[in-house]
Formats: sequence, C-alpha cells, structure tokens
Amino acid sequence: MTDKAFDRIQRLNILKSMCFSDNALYNWTFETDTGRNPNMAKARAYADKWSDMLSQNIGLLLWGEVGTGKSFFAACIANALIEQCVSVKMTNFSSILNDLFYESDKNLYIDRLNNHSLLIIDDLGIERDTEYALEQVYNIIDARYKSNKPLIVTTNLSITELKNPTDTAHKRIYDRVLEMCVPIKFVGENFRVEKAAYKRETAKKLFETEE
Repeated sequence: MTDKAFDRIQRLNILKSMCFSDNALYNWTFETDTGRNPNMAKARAYADKWSDMLSQNIGLLLWGEVGTGKSFFAACIANALIEQCVSVKMTNFSSILNDLFYESDKNLYIDRLNNHSLLIIDDLGIERDTEYALEQVYNIIDARYKSNKPLIVTTNLSITELKNPTDTAHKRIYDRVLEMCVPIKFVGENFRVEKAAYKRETAKKLFETEE
C-alpha cells in the first residue's frame, strides 16, 4: 500500500468516527442498499451533485412513517460524501441536548457542529418537549441556517403537522426547517418490522432443527 493510499484510509476512518456515534452506520451505504426503496435514487443524486448542493445550500427533509428507510437514506449520503473526504456529522436532538447539558460553552459546541460541511439530524420531534429543549433545538437549526451550509433532517412527523404546529415554539423550529430543506416523502412497508419478522422466522427454523 502506498503512503498516499494509507493516508486516505486514515482520513476516511477519522471522518467516519467524527460522523457516526454508532459503528453500525459505517455499513449503511449505497452498496448495501437492497434497491427496494425508490427514494434511494434521490440520495445517489444528492451525493453525486454534492458540489451544487453545497454551493446552493440545498438541504433535505425526509419525512414519513417509522421504519420506511429515512435514516438509511441519510447515512448512505453521509458515507458517500465521506468517501469524497467531505466532513459530515450525523446525530439527533436527544444526543445534542445531552451534550449541551454538560457543555460549559454552548456556542462553541454549536460552532463545532457547523464546522461540518453537512449536518444530518435524525428523528426531529422525539426530543424532550420542554421550553429549554425547544429553545436549544431552535438555536441549533437557526445557527445552521446562518452558517449557510446544508442540513438534512429526518422526522416521523407529517408535512401537515410541520406546517400546522400547535404553538409558537414548534412553529419557529418547523418554519426554519421547511425553509432550508426540500421535503421527500417516505412511504411503504416498515422495514424494521419486516426485518424483525425475518429474524424470528429464521430463529424458529434453527431451533426446530436442534435435537
């Protein structure tokens, strides 16, 4: 292996460790896609046209029912961009709020998030619904908006819910997200339920063969 190839591998490993807190997401790539989700063509296009997405600050809002492939879609983009040596961070608001609780300088923490060329925030809407939490969520979204860098958000909320929040705190957040991100709807079977059923069936067959 050449020094250049070794340095690239080292660089990619660093980028992946910075991006993901769960090593399992390292393998959520276009190469492992089953081809069953029609939205994946849009993920590939986003990654392929990344320079345009970055220069025009185009983000994505991935919305739909639980288990329809939103997080996989986002992680595939993250891994594809990392292969291009792009700095990406994929996290969620629950983790962000936990981190902020222990941070002495919250603005510095937010700045570190915005140093990444792409920020992916998974599961908008499942974070704690307190005044403090909502204020911090807004601060994160607003800071990203001001950084003029793309944001990808996944959520189980519907577009109707996002456009018609019940209070001002949520409206500030959702309006900003809708301004920054192009919506993509996810529909179809719940892949998580299907995967769990497959595991149960496989285990059942294995147990039946044991003496």
